[in-house]
Amino acid sequence: MKARTANATWKGDLPSGSGEVALGSGAYRDSYSFQSRFEDGGGTNPEELIAAAEAGCFSMALAHSLASAGFKPESVTTRAAVHLAKAGDGFEIPRIELEVEAKVPGIDEATFQEHAAKTKVGCPVSKALAGPEITLSARLV
Repeated sequence: MKARTANATWKGDLPSGSGEVALGSGAYRDSYSFQSRFEDGGGTNPEELIAAAEAGCFSMALAHSLASAGFKPESVTTRAAVHLAKAGDGFEIPRIELEVEAKVPGIDEATFQEHAAKTKVGCPVSKALAGPEITLSARLV
């Protein structure tokens, strides 16, 4: 399979510098800064991009898991919250929270929860991010 790429450029020091991140496909490009990462400034940040990757991967993987078991999901919507926290002299991502809502005709709650839990540890991005705790709240609608 083809490797997926992204590029980031940072100019200046950490507190007053700024950068730009771009997906290799050209589908997304945005600025980022100290303010967008550690405060409420405009632009994106690495944690937001990780959240997008995890949410996208999880939604696709859960839909596949359900379909492979004979269920036809109408929709799977995932919100990922990536937490950045001070750790010693630096920072770490100690936790990622996933909230998923899925509309899946004909499935019972226990079976849905089983597929959601399996997907939490099985989707490729979750595997890549296995260091931080990943919590899951799954709701069948």
